[in-house]
Amino acid sequence: MSKNILVICGSPRPNGNSTRLGKAFEEGAREAGHNVKTIALGGKSIRPCLACRACESMGGRCVQQDDAADILEAMVKADVLVLTTPTYFYSMSAQMKTLIDRTVARYSEMKNKEMYFLVSGADAEKTLEPVLVALRGYRDCLPGASERGAILAGGCWEPGTVEATAYLKEAKTLGLNV
Repeated sequence: MSKNILVICGSPRPNGNSTRLGKAFEEGAREAGHNVKTIALGGKSIRPCLACRACESMGGRCVQQDDAADILEAMVKADVLVLTTPTYFYSMSAQMKTLIDRTVARYSEMKNKEMYFLVSGADAEKTLEPVLVALRGYRDCLPGASERGAILAGGCWEPGTVEATAYLKEAKTLGLNV
């Protein structure tokens, strides 16, 4: 059965290592016959959550008018969410964190999602683990969400260094096995 997969690339670099991991996942998922949509956050306008709670009385609509509304709609409709992010100072990118915070308006609608996490970073895997912990915390907030796979692509600093590793093949294999 074909699934609707949404790959959200949290890198500000259009061809960064975490984005390349997302593209490899997408390639595998398409080969497996799934519908895949990719959203790159790097070029989007997403403002931080104001914590005003207006979305609670506005049916999940945020008072801010930016690109977040369309992304949240795509997240609600997806069967599978794939979150890719580089690691910055033991944390996810600002783009990814800002989007996650903005999902407060509709996170309760994001039910029963299969989730994959693709994390890249310059240092060893141990420095990427805090990012995975944070992404898993987000997963725990989504009703019925389950983690289906994660890749911690350490040693990937300069754009393209992931090409010389086995991580891209691993990401494609995850996509093939959705």
